[in-house]
Amino acid sequence: MQRIQKIICNSGHCSRRKAEELIKQGKVKVNGKVASLGSSAEETDTITIDGKPLRKERRVYILLNKPRGCVTAATDLRSKTVMSYVRVKERVFPVGRLDFNTTGALILTNDGDFANKIMHPRYELKKTYVAEIDKPITYGMVREMERGVMLTDGVTAPARVRAIEPVLIEITLHEGRNHIVKRMFEHFGYRVKNLVRMKIGKVSLGSLRPGRFRHLTERELEMLNGSEKTDRNDA
Repeated sequence: MQRIQKIICNSGHCSRRKAEELIKQGKVKVNGKVASLGSSAEETDTITIDGKPLRKERRVYILLNKPRGCVTAATDLRSKTVMSYVRVKERVFPVGRLDFNTTGALILTNDGDFANKIMHPRYELKKTYVAEIDKPITYGMVREMERGVMLTDGVTAPARVRAIEPVLIEITLHEGRNHIVKRMFEHFGYRVKNLVRMKIGKVSLGSLRPGRFRHLTERELEMLNGSEKTDRNDA
């Protein structure tokens, strides 16, 4: 037996959070009976959403180079979404989030278990960004970022920081707090002019251009699925 929202998520229909919303709205039925949040079902049970049978899709894993000017969401009534750039027949959803004007590596999938694993804090999956800041970084800033910076919601985990140029900084960290990179620089009175996520774990953008996507390789999936081991050793 599995939670109904997990079955829906794993089918590729939508994210687990969206599945929970559908259940709360009374749109999900199991064997003809309206489901409730927290209920469980067998994979063999008949699950319908808005009267339509839940269908399983093949698993899809995509890397998108997210461009500027779009939101990281499956749907949005006011803004263009990342889904405008991904054209596959399967119904995928973004894993994690990048800000409206932040660009770079974003994974989309229809595999709920995979998405939950790589987002879970306990796996400490590292992400690497390149930030363009408004004035040269100092040695003291680098050392403090590497130790952890005190923000309003607590101290950040130690980051790996490297100055490519005085105003072009590579920073690697595993935290997923909102606007974490920008807030770390703001702590020192700096403004981030441009931010690109270059890598998720060991999966790199490479030559993938903004607005383009590709399917993850088997090797990349192995590295992400083994993120707890491989990324902690990637120091």
